[in-house]
Amino acid sequence: MKRTIAAAMILFLGTAFAAAQDWPARPVKVVVPFAAGATPDIVARLIADDLQSRLRQTFIVENRPGASGNTGTDAVVKAEPDGATIGVSIGGPLAINTLLFAHLSYDPRKDLTLITLLVTQPSVLVVNAALGVSSTPELIDVIRRDPGKYAFGSIGAGSLSHLAMEAIALKSGAKLVHVPYPSSPQAVTALLRNDVQMVCLPAISIVPQLGSGALRVLAVSTAERSPLLPDIPTLKEAGIEVEADAWSGLIAPAGISQSMAARIGRLVGETMRLPVIRDKLAAQLMTPIPGTPAEFRARIDGDIARWSPVIAAAKIKIE
Repeated sequence: MKRTIAAAMILFLGTAFAAAQDWPARPVKVVVPFAAGATPDIVARLIADDLQSRLRQTFIVENRPGASGNTGTDAVVKAEPDGATIGVSIGGPLAINTLLFAHLSYDPRKDLTLITLLVTQPSVLVVNAALGVSSTPELIDVIRRDPGKYAFGSIGAGSLSHLAMEAIALKSGAKLVHVPYPSSPQAVTALLRNDVQMVCLPAISIVPQLGSGALRVLAVSTAERSPLLPDIPTLKEAGIEVEADAWSGLIAPAGISQSMAARIGRLVGETMRLPVIRDKLAAQLMTPIPGTPAEFRARIDGDIARWSPVIAAAKIKIE
């Protein structure tokens, strides 16, 4: 009897290992919890195109936007853990939304397998030039003098663009008015019109607009100066202890075998390290940061620790 059980276990483990080595054995769906053209979508399509070319298997990117990224992330949670569905998600649905939403249909810690980090993207603090400031300290002086007079735009309540500005206001002892917009282009348009006086948005949404002289970049929100924007100081250099980088990572349903998750992580890591991929990402002001699941977990835990006091202080909640 024991020999029969042992033989069955060996057969099962051997089959599971073979399945992992054969991944992808059939078409793979890459779920993106945001609309086409968003940063996670751009990254997902670069990965899908490369893997399809290298592995001679079909990879289909499926956009499932809604509920601040929760809808698409939940679709990955509910998929079979057989490697046929993976996802590209970001700090919102994986970390920040656990602090914002009273009820989530999934638990990111229990219901997902973290495969690898993918990219990081700097955000920039930008003002309308009519405000008459050319540095972060000058901006802080202006907004401190007139509490509630100045407004900032974001891409929605609880978004990184919202939290970063709330953190800047909190750290500098200023009071600002929040005006949310559906997307980065609309927030940038509002800034150009001076409907809002400042934003902290992904750099790629701002850089194309700088030629007009209507906008002025004051700082990047990353821990260190971005290699893609080396001349722009960090908020920390200006004395504001705020760090806010937009990152994305590859996820799979909980229950996927460790060997399959490791193979997926290795293959995707190879993609992210290709010079042609790095160049395409750099054109979008993104930097590849493939790494271990433990590094991925540390990034999520860091975001939760960073944004929890900001969300509490600003009393931000989404029902």
